[in-house]
Amino acid sequence: MNNEPDNNIVIAIRGVRKTYLKGDVSVTPFESIDLDIKSGELFTLMGPSGSGKSTLLNLIAGIDKPSSGRVIVSGDDITDWDEDRLAEWRTRSIGYIFQQFNLMPVLTAYENVEMPLLLLPLSRQQRQKQVDTALELVGLSDRADHYPRQLSGGQEQRVAIARAIVTDPTIILADEPTGNLDRESARTVMDLLVELNQRFHKTVCLVSHDPAVAERGSRVLHLDKGTIVEHEAAAQGATT
Repeated sequence: MNNEPDNNIVIAIRGVRKTYLKGDVSVTPFESIDLDIKSGELFTLMGPSGSGKSTLLNLIAGIDKPSSGRVIVSGDDITDWDEDRLAEWRTRSIGYIFQQFNLMPVLTAYENVEMPLLLLPLSRQQRQKQVDTALELVGLSDRADHYPRQLSGGQEQRVAIARAIVTDPTIILADEPTGNLDRESARTVMDLLVELNQRFHKTVCLVSHDPAVAERGSRVLHLDKGTIVEHEAAAQGATT
């Protein structure tokens, strides 16, 4: 693997080591990981609990920092950026989808989706246009005024996806996005992620324990005992 990423590589992990404390115990999920992710790719990351899957997503998002090594995203080495610079970059470049949805219960679907846009220099009209577009894409225009408690789990996750894409980010990170959903809702969410990848050319990095979900990507990576093993996935058109 070359030291520097080529122009088609949107995420490059170089010699990354991560150590953190869990109580009084030092945990090192990976010692030295190298990984290239191509622009426009949909890849899935699998592995046992505690293997560092979510940690790897957080490193890509700049939410966490490596103990050593480099994280390069869209040609920028974000490893040593300060929190203010990371926060501004993350708002524009990264959409994050969580297993627990992480919606604000006191806000409507519209207001939840609008939240990232409040950090950008946009007019009210510009924000409304982008929120309306995102909600339409996930099929929830008619639920804009509903609160999370008035939505099903699948609808909540679709609101979370709308929130993740409303700033038109380059990269979408999804941490167990179907983990709390029934099979039909999981299929709908995966269909949306595949559409974002294929129709809008978003790079999608997805963590899942579900082999049926993982096979929707173009590449499946297994992270275990500090090592990444790659497997070819089935075609993205397959159903969960």
